Amino acid sequence: MSQYKAAIFDIGGVLTHSPVTRIKQFCADQGISDAARIAIFGPEDGPWSRFERSELTRDDFAGEFDRHIAGCETAATGKGFMEWFFQGFGERPEMVGVVRHLRGRVKLGAITNNVARDEPSTTRTSGIDLPHLFEVIVESAIVGYRKPEPQIFRIACEQLSIEPHQAVFLDDMGANLKGARALGMHTIKVDETLSAIDELEAALGIPLPR
Repeated sequence: MSQYKAAIFDIGGVLTHSPVTRIKQFCADQGISDAARIAIFGPEDGPWSRFERSELTRDDFAGEFDRHIAGCETAATGKGFMEWFFQGFGERPEMVGVVRHLRGRVKLGAITNNVARDEPSTTRTSGIDLPHLFEVIVESAIVGYRKPEPQIFRIACEQLSIEPHQAVFLDDMGANLKGARALGMHTIKVDETLSAIDELEAALGIPLPR
């Protein structure tokens, strides 16, 4: 019998295709420099991170986006980026299928760095109907913390009534996995292959669909 009582999933890059990859491609296609992109999306105190903690509104972020790309030869705008972003990134059916298979077998949670707390919940979560998949959903835009800050992992564990060492956490970002590991969680990195499903199956001792 597995020592793990819960499986906790990231959303973007795990249950959907990677927004990080798509944002990089958007910026490249629009003539936005790497320096401008990194300044917007990289720092913990940068515009995107602040947006994920609801420290900026959607309009605030669009203004910051425009300010950072002012030196680039681009027709892109912050408003246009927001409209593109909220179209979502497409579900990964094999990963969603794993979550559905685990319902009733282990406790299930989601931790997501997302934006725009005033948007409809499915818009914030790339169209994934999280309440029908997870018992606990922790969104950075709602709680005011973002991965890899330890507080967001603790909130998820408290709401699932478990200790961190009793959870398996899946994410596609190394920094987020490092933050979870520091609290004692068992971590699994998700990429475009099915290797994460293999690792999760081994950790939980539950046969999983592919």
